[in-house]
Amino acid sequence: MAALARWCLNRRLVVLALWLAALVGLSTAAAVTGSAYSNNYEISGTESGKATALLQQAFPGQSGDSDTIVWHTGQGTVRAADVKSSLTTALDKVAKLPGVAFVTSPYGADGTGQISQDGHTAYATVTFAAASQNISPSQAKAVVDTAQKAASANVDVELGGSAIALTEGTTTHISELVGVAVAAVVLLLAFGSLFAMFLPIITALVSVGTAYMGIELLGHLMTVADFAPMLGMLIGLGVGIDYALFIVTRHRRGLKQGLSVREAAEKAVSTTGRAVVFAGGTVCVALLGMLILRLSFLNGVAIAASLTVLLTVAASVTLLPALLGMIGMKALSRRERHRLTEHGPQPTLPTGIAARWSAFVERHPRLLGTLAAGVMLVLALPTLSLHLGSSDQGNNAATTTTRQAYDLLSRGFGPGFNGPLQLVAETDNAADKVALEQLTATLKHTAGVAEVGVQSADHGSDVQVVTVVPTTSPQSQATDALVGNLRDHVIPEAAEGTSLQVYVGGVTASYADFASVIVGKLPLFVGSVVALGCLLLLLAFRSIGIPLKAAVMNIAAVASSFGIVVAIFQWGWGSELLGLGSAGPIEPFLPVIMVSVLFGLSMDYQVFLVSRMYEEWQETHDNRRAVRVGLAETSRVINSAAVIMISVFLAFVLSGDRTIAMFGIGLAAAVALDAFVLRTLLVPALMHMMGSWNWWLPDWLERRLPRLSIEGTADAAGTGGDSSRTLRELSDSAPTVSAHGDHEDR
Repeated sequence: MAALARWCLNRRLVVLALWLAALVGLSTAAAVTGSAYSNNYEISGTESGKATALLQQAFPGQSGDSDTIVWHTGQGTVRAADVKSSLTTALDKVAKLPGVAFVTSPYGADGTGQISQDGHTAYATVTFAAASQNISPSQAKAVVDTAQKAASANVDVELGGSAIALTEGTTTHISELVGVAVAAVVLLLAFGSLFAMFLPIITALVSVGTAYMGIELLGHLMTVADFAPMLGMLIGLGVGIDYALFIVTRHRRGLKQGLSVREAAEKAVSTTGRAVVFAGGTVCVALLGMLILRLSFLNGVAIAASLTVLLTVAASVTLLPALLGMIGMKALSRRERHRLTEHGPQPTLPTGIAARWSAFVERHPRLLGTLAAGVMLVLALPTLSLHLGSSDQGNNAATTTTRQAYDLLSRGFGPGFNGPLQLVAETDNAADKVALEQLTATLKHTAGVAEVGVQSADHGSDVQVVTVVPTTSPQSQATDALVGNLRDHVIPEAAEGTSLQVYVGGVTASYADFASVIVGKLPLFVGSVVALGCLLLLLAFRSIGIPLKAAVMNIAAVASSFGIVVAIFQWGWGSELLGLGSAGPIEPFLPVIMVSVLFGLSMDYQVFLVSRMYEEWQETHDNRRAVRVGLAETSRVINSAAVIMISVFLAFVLSGDRTIAMFGIGLAAAVALDAFVLRTLLVPALMHMMGSWNWWLPDWLERRLPRLSIEGTADAAGTGGDSSRTLRELSDSAPTVSAHGDHEDR
């Protein structure tokens, strides 16, 4: 690492040029090729996946996206002459727009059933010539503008569908600006130097921007969800600024000790830079752990997020030292530079709030530990009611046209209209056809079914589709129960004695299958991630207790943060006020991705905190002193890093995207709990109570374990003794606060 730092310092202009070239080059390539994101929840082998495959074979021409234009009148009916005239004219204009294949009007021969029974609501189907990911926002916007011109004082016109959703762009860039602005304020308060403040931000923006463009190109090679770039940006800005913060903090400490700019930068990269590589590596490994689930939808998310973290780490150990060399001593504030010139190196002792808090925890470990555990338990309780499912346009903000169209259809045609089930059958013989007819008749009297319709494929195919409209909404657990009842009882009973195969498909069923597969594989995934974390901490700290406590802390952070997510998004506590739409289920992929990210982020704080305690323990074998000194010396940096990450994550709530807002609030809550409750309260309290058992390791295991050095040694950097050792030597001769609050000479 020292050699890499020297190379970057010697060729800092080259390093800067290479990073800018990568950013500009990938941006140009992404602009030329465009995006190719896909939110395909289908999983091969599931029943809904088989239904989709059979549908694609039977209806190969229906590849374009189908959206809806909904209108409603509270006075009279939609069959009134003036309403019919204005809407027919608008629909004719829509049919002639670029990208539109055809429009099915409720006033035509093919529009049977597109007017509600009370006559107040009607809808038309707009079929585009391409799938939604290949439709430009301008084409979708033209459809919206043309249709809504037919609205009047008595007629509301709204539009829904995946293509129409393209016109409701998220405010990602506002989220970025807010997050970066708050991070800049925290960095300025922490460093007191404008130059030092800008370095972490520049490093994070360049690396995350490069990754963002790389993810857009990645979408042409594999399935990448449309939220993957925003998720990568959310994670990348948080960890990128934090990683740079750690390195700049170490660099500034070196300058204050009298090291030259080159020596301080080399030392920072060769020590803290190694820890950053270790932490970033664990985040990447945890994210790539999603690959063991073998779900193509998550594979793209895992690789995209890992690419972002990888580039932020690379920028932290290459671009950042080059920038440190460029600004020289201006990494320190003017006052710090003046003090260094006047008085020479003056290493600082941990004082103020950090030292007082550390001593307070030492005096009351049982009380504070119980309080912290109680807080985590209460926040985790909502997790017990977690309902995994996929949100739809019924969860959009109340002011959006897609949400209003969804609500109009629900009120006019029933709550299940927005998520019909498709029962796909292949009738090879007469007995199968009779059985399907009997099934159709049975479905009309099945509990939970509002409406049943039958459609046969063209070209003489034997494939038939039975459309089942539930009485409950697509997100309702009653609808999931209906899917299970059809598959387990209704269909097998109707097909008994025949060769009839009927698959329950449709968007609602595919969401249910996706959630079911995720839940089934979640224990294996969580177990693998936790086991990996325990192994790494075992190698790093030569202890059984440290890894086990870390595993419990990680699970506690995940459970409590999920409790907050459930309360806001599933129970709807404040979701509308935050502009996040109505209450609904939690996205099924959220637990997997959050566990991956939180595992890596928790490792950062755990390693940073416990490594200082471990160093003190090795020197003194005094557990109380080790915990007190470690907490006092690291809590300020941990808290600063946490505030930055929380600010960045919460800023993404402003994006307007419900999925990204879930990640933002969930990760912000987890980081806040991890930093302010677990790492600076519960962990040190437990370590005080466990005493020397914290560092226990069987002799036979000690002899067999390889040694892992996270930060290396200061000598490897060629810059003299470790700053923490200097700090410890000073604290040995200075009065410190004991566990009882008295002063004692060390």
